[in-house]
Amino acid sequence: MASISCSIAPGFILLVIASLLAVTQANTVVVGGSENWRYGFNYTDWAIKNSPFYIQDTLVFKYEPPHNVYLLPNLWSYLTCDFSKAKLLANPKQGRKDGFAVVINQWRPYYFASGQGDDCKIGMMKFVAVPWPRLTH
Repeated sequence: MASISCSIAPGFILLVIASLLAVTQANTVVVGGSENWRYGFNYTDWAIKNSPFYIQDTLVFKYEPPHNVYLLPNLWSYLTCDFSKAKLLANPKQGRKDGFAVVINQWRPYYFASGQGDDCKIGMMKFVAVPWPRLTH
């Protein structure tokens, strides 16, 4: 029985080390995947399916005008699509080609939305990213 546990232990240790290294490396994620940042796509669903995000990950928004990217200040602004205190992160032209990149570098909710017309309220162009702390070695 001792020989079985000795042969399993090195494999288990290697698996744990590989898992820790994978978690400590920042990822670059295109928002919406191949759908990019566009009207009518459910980004809340996308964020749930593609989470967790981690601190120092980069979110890339690729889009065509007239869309844009705002950072909303709180949950209420997010729920009501109130842009009065929101910060414009990227204008309609900044999403072309390689897109606009945002590094999520704090452990807090990030409320993203497009402020163009009905993009937020009807077009579902909003989502929340809450990055998890990274494990360090």
